[in-house]
Amino acid sequence: MVVRTIAAGLCALMLAALRPAQAQDRVLLQLDWIPTGEHAAYFAGAARGFWREQGIDLSLTRGYGSGDTVNKVAAGAATFGVADLGAVLAARSRQNVPVRSISAVYTHSPHSLFVLKSSGITSFRGLEGKRIAVTPGNSHRLYFPEVARRAGTNPDRITWVNTDASAMAAMLISKRVDAAPFYSIHHYYQNKAARRAGEEIVVLPFVETGFAIYAASLVAADETIAGNPNLVRRFLRGAQKSFEWANANQAEACRLHVQRNPEVEQDDCEGSLRATMGFVFNDHQRQTGLGRFDPERLAFTWKVVAESLQLDPGWDPKQAIDTSLLP
Repeated sequence: MVVRTIAAGLCALMLAALRPAQAQDRVLLQLDWIPTGEHAAYFAGAARGFWREQGIDLSLTRGYGSGDTVNKVAAGAATFGVADLGAVLAARSRQNVPVRSISAVYTHSPHSLFVLKSSGITSFRGLEGKRIAVTPGNSHRLYFPEVARRAGTNPDRITWVNTDASAMAAMLISKRVDAAPFYSIHHYYQNKAARRAGEEIVVLPFVETGFAIYAASLVAADETIAGNPNLVRRFLRGAQKSFEWANANQAEACRLHVQRNPEVEQDDCEGSLRATMGFVFNDHQRQTGLGRFDPERLAFTWKVVAESLQLDPGWDPKQAIDTSLLP
């Protein structure tokens, strides 16, 4: 009896070994920008296997601004994306682009303008005639007209210089432009580069003019949400585990990030990630739940976007949101 039991067990093990491994769903996540320490949670989570545990073979690719990411996800070039909520709302309300935010990432906005201290610019007032670098579809560009108006600056008298995301800081430091829009979380490493050139970067946060709005979010196409909700649910589980682990292990998360992105220095990554996590984990997140949108702040976010782009303020922003598949 014992011999038969052992033989049966060995047979079962051999059959299991002969079965093909469970197929992993291949998924591409397009970021909103070049992979800085801001994105360390995604790369660290992939390296730790948090998506693999969910049956997902995740690849990551750089972004070229939130607007481009939304378009790529809509076209099926990427399964999921990281994009500013304002860009998602604008695309949905204007052209009914079939993309929705499936999870909040930043509970409030790190949008800001970087200027050189030597320029003498200290606020959003008096920027007429200045040259500001920007990437196509950049969410800062969406909000800036209203920021300028609130500060008493005429936004129509500012020149926007289109460029690639990777060139913006260099253009600012070399004074080819007067300002460049960045998330404030990028100040640490951008200022290091400025100091090497004998300059210093000053941050002008958009929130100083009252912009307590949602920012970065995870997005997916309507077709993916409706046609493969199980995939979306598993992707979001992997994302949340990645953020929670990276928040608790920031130095190690950056080490894994730098392994994949050697152009990023360890201390730069840690400076950015430390600032980033303050936008993800905070009192607002604890009140609403990780990844979820508060209706009042969502409504205010749309109010700001609608005012900035002269869109219908009566449009319902919930049409661009679907958090039903969050863990």
